[in-house]
Parts: sequence; structure tokens; C-alpha cells
Amino acid sequence: MSSYIVKILETHYITHDVKQFVVEKPQGYVFNPGQATDVAINVPEWKDQLRPFTFTSLNVWDHLEFTIKIYPDRNGVTHQLGKTNAGAELIIHQPFGAIQYKGPGIFIAGGAGITPFIAILRQLSLNNQIEGNALIFSNKYAEDVILDEELRKMLGNNYMSLLTRENLIGFDERRISRDFLVENIRDFSRNFYLCGPDKFVEDINAMLVDLGANPEYLIFEK
Repeated sequence: MSSYIVKILETHYITHDVKQFVVEKPQGYVFNPGQATDVAINVPEWKDQLRPFTFTSLNVWDHLEFTIKIYPDRNGVTHQLGKTNAGAELIIHQPFGAIQYKGPGIFIAGGAGITPFIAILRQLSLNNQIEGNALIFSNKYAEDVILDEELRKMLGNNYMSLLTRENLIGFDERRISRDFLVENIRDFSRNFYLCGPDKFVEDINAMLVDLGANPEYLIFEK
């Protein structure tokens, strides 16, 4: 399996616990929006600890970007990435992943599950093909919402941001339930793109199929 050592060019936090990494792009490196790659930190004690992270950059960019939720309470890779900044090196591998754009549909994301959709939506926006797509994005609190302003700008009224534990203007305080899906989705014959915690994806998949969605039109990481 091919691997590449890439230097981190820039890092910054975009929420209280989500950090963006801008890194070098190997020559000829190409991926499909929605895909991920295995990433390790290029230091002896961490270089064998691979974790999958999604590209949030586009192929036309001259660099790669990862948008990663940091878990400081766990002594794991993301905790270490929280302390890793420009000048350090990462090891990346070949792209992989089942989440790829297959036509207009509804994107449903929970928390950091938005990351594979960021590159897809950015590519659609760049190509002037975002029309016909919608996003339902569920988080606990407003401070958890990743790239809210950019998503609102790209999708306009086709963007719904839900908060499950907070009530604020501009957000809908409720969970994604069967009743919610019935109220907000008119056509269940569409493509549905899902990403988030395993139970989140499993439950929503089941509700969508129960409401008439074709299982073949449910796109998620299996």
C-alpha cells in the first residue's frame, strides 16, 4: 500500500473541538469527494497508529485539507493531533470510501459525520450543480456546528441545522425522528447520503426504508 509523508502547512480550530489541517499534496494525488485516507503522525511512537480521516479539500486545490474532531479526554490519535501543528509531518495512504456523489439527494449528517459531505458539497457548488440537493445537519449545541456559515451560503433554504440540546434562532431544536422525516421530506424515492455515529446512521436508514426509500439509494459507509 502506497504511503506519502506530507508536511503540515497550517492548523487552526474552527470550533471548540474541531481542528483543520492544511497539508502538502503529493504530486498526482487524486481522490473522489467524500473519500478518506488512513492518516498517521510521523513520529516513532505514533507512525503505526493509523486512523481514517476524510478529505475536506478539492482536487483542484494545491493542498490537502482534513477537518478533524479532537477528543482531548482520550489518549489517542486525535488527542495527539490536537497538539500537532505546522511543521510536523503526517503519513497518508491511498484514498478509500463508499460515500460518493450519485446524483441529487438529501444529505443527513450527525456531528463530525458532516466531513465527507463538505468536499462533495464544495465540488457541487464549484460546478454550479448544488441545486436539487439538501442537507439536514444534527448537532448537540450551536458551538458544535462545523462550517455553519459556509453551508448556509452554499445551500440557502435547503440547509436545516438541528440542535438536540439547545434552542436558538436559526436552528431547529429537535431530533431526527420518523415524524420529522415525514414532515420535512416529500419524496422518499431520492438518494439519501448518511454519515454520523453508527447508531445514528442505522436508525435513520431503518426509518427511511420504512417510509419507502429504496435501500439501493441509501449511500453510507458500510
